[in-house]
Amino acid sequence: MLQVARLAPKVLGADGAGLVEAMVRSRQNADGGFQDRGGRSDVYYTVFALDALAALQVPLPLEPVREFLQTFGDGAGLDFVHLCCLARLWGYFPEGERPGGLLAQVEQWRTPDGGYHQRPGAPQTSAYGVMLAGAAYLDWKRRPPRSWKLAWSLRALRTADGAWANEPGLAEGSTTATAAAVTFYRHAHLTPPAELGRWILAQAHPEGGFKAFPRAPIPDLLSTAVALHALDGLQADFRHLQEPLLDFVDSLWSAEGGFHGHWADDELDVEYTYYGLLALGHLAL
Repeated sequence: MLQVARLAPKVLGADGAGLVEAMVRSRQNADGGFQDRGGRSDVYYTVFALDALAALQVPLPLEPVREFLQTFGDGAGLDFVHLCCLARLWGYFPEGERPGGLLAQVEQWRTPDGGYHQRPGAPQTSAYGVMLAGAAYLDWKRRPPRSWKLAWSLRALRTADGAWANEPGLAEGSTTATAAAVTFYRHAHLTPPAELGRWILAQAHPEGGFKAFPRAPIPDLLSTAVALHALDGLQADFRHLQEPLLDFVDSLWSAEGGFHGHWADDELDVEYTYYGLLALGHLAL
């Protein structure tokens, strides 16, 4: 994703890229963490801040971030989402500096079917859980233990419409879960079902962008960015959508140097700004 997001300045231009850098840096608190939407330091948002700055290929504020991360120790007591984000952030630092036992904490969230879930005690995996844990291991240049079980666990999340849902038993898929499954297949060197490209393309909104699920009323930037990433991985042609997609991303741009999440979103944050860079990177190709 970072390799593609690095192409975003081709679309933004030097001035736009500078505005993004300034906005992201403005969200760093004195303790070294980056702000959530309430202004509090949060490891989840800090991941997106560092990834956005890395995509812009500018110096990273790693020293204050290290001090922030050290306050969490090995992550004991964190929920699954923040635990995986903590692991991902330590991936920016040399292995000798990373807390021992951090990935062992991630393994505590393994489900009986061999996957991961963000809810304690869940009986089956979620696509989101597999994506988060997989990203944590990848950022440490490792594979999850018994990684073959992840592909097996994801089978229960296939939906009747041929996509993936985040939870088992749902009738229709979601763009984010389907994109996560495609990305997992690629990293596991497995061939994703060819029909997934058609399903994702069908989620394109007439005015640009991709919807989160078939009945969603409007598109959003997260779904758009991950849909483009999945389509690229599937080698599915989306060139006929390029102009409305560029218009959609542009409609979410703010002169403050960030992106809104969707048309009804009035706030800026580093998460959606990163997804804006990812979307523009794919459109720059």
